[in-house]
Amino acid sequence: MDMPLPADPHAITTEAQLRAVYEQPLEGPLKKVTHRIEATARAWIAASPFCILSTVGSRGVHATPRGDAPGFVAVEPDGSLLIPDRRGNNRLDALRDILEDDRVSVIFFVPGASEVLRVHGRARITADPALCARFIERGKAPATVLVVTVHELFMQCAKSIMRSRLWGDVRRPAGLPTMGQLIAAHRADGQVDPAAYDAEAPERLNQTMY
Repeated sequence: MDMPLPADPHAITTEAQLRAVYEQPLEGPLKKVTHRIEATARAWIAASPFCILSTVGSRGVHATPRGDAPGFVAVEPDGSLLIPDRRGNNRLDALRDILEDDRVSVIFFVPGASEVLRVHGRARITADPALCARFIERGKAPATVLVVTVHELFMQCAKSIMRSRLWGDVRRPAGLPTMGQLIAAHRADGQVDPAAYDAEAPERLNQTMY
């Protein structure tokens, strides 16, 4: 029989308690959010061979990997995402969640790049033969395609991947948009100089890594 865990006298159970142990967020992270897939985000997704799809349903929450050659996730002219469901273990955790609750989050990784792109939206599942045929690989089409309507997206800073040394010696792909370029494209107020942001980034990251 499992023994109950002792009460934690330091447990944080309210937002006020949470805020008390963290500094206030800077203006930049609050304003770097946009609500559309624009040119720099499109280029990032085209370079990404791997993403994590997060969902929630009555059976709990799930985070499932999705991967293929760079650009395996397509961006439609209207800014929606098309994610083919390649062959897997057929548990269908994420897809069953979406049938109950269509809210999803997707994080796009690019090997060699320390930033990630976070996308939030709503998804639907389709078995449209014409749409599935667009994603045929090695003669096999995916069983379904996930269509994600994007409601919000923003870049996540580089610290976590830099601390983990996730990519080792893998180099950043040539031509991939920089963090400065991405944030400048996503901020509506036009107050970010991409070149200046990128020039200051190494020292800023070094000083705030821990």
